[in-house]
Amino acid sequence: MRQPLVAITSDVRAFENYTWHAAPDQYLKAAYEAAGVIPLIVPSFGEGLDIDAILDGVDGVLVTGSKSNVHPSLYGVEPTEAHEPYDPARDATSLPLIRRAIERGVPLLAICRGIQELNVALGGTLATEIQELDGRMDHRAPQSEQQAERFAIRHPVRIKPGSCLANVMQADTVQVNSVHRQAIDRPAAQLDIEAVAEDGTIEAVSVKNARGFAVGVQWHPEYWVKSDNPSRKIFAAFGDAARAHKASRERLQAAE
Repeated sequence: MRQPLVAITSDVRAFENYTWHAAPDQYLKAAYEAAGVIPLIVPSFGEGLDIDAILDGVDGVLVTGSKSNVHPSLYGVEPTEAHEPYDPARDATSLPLIRRAIERGVPLLAICRGIQELNVALGGTLATEIQELDGRMDHRAPQSEQQAERFAIRHPVRIKPGSCLANVMQADTVQVNSVHRQAIDRPAAQLDIEAVAEDGTIEAVSVKNARGFAVGVQWHPEYWVKSDNPSRKIFAAFGDAARAHKASRERLQAAE
């Protein structure tokens, strides 16, 4: 039996005199090694893509983190320098991909920028520079040249009892890393809050009444899947959902 195929969102970057559609290595390896799926990078061509054709051929969607932010005009906020940098081609691709994956019941895992895209795609809003808000901790990465220090696991989140994430983790709290300065402000009505940090920052959500696995997390489980059990569990659950989706599709195709 072939491994499930999973669509991975891409960032648009310009370097070496080329424009690249790319995804960070950590996400690809986590998908392949911890979820047991084959990741396929989707170019950020926006309206030029046939989203349904993509979803016809994959068994899941992984929405990655990124240095860029969702453009604030997409959630009704006036852009400022604090909201930068942007990646409009990614916005134009990932938001419709998220919405259609949910509609079709294709398993979805959204990480960091991904949880923010998930919220905006469904009608929610974002807050920027949250470390400047009263009562909030600094969720930005520590200053370091070493990625392992920047992505170090450093604060707890409380998981909602009975939630999808509680079922995955089999715990009411887990320790996570924190590498972000934006976060969900007003959650979309279609989302359930699954976990919060001690300062009230929304750290995980799921889609209400979703036909398939549909979870977003604000932290970065992809970085520690080899050594951190909660990180591995998230990707394992996503992989299991992709395999179940694949098996269901194959049964339907065989019955036709």
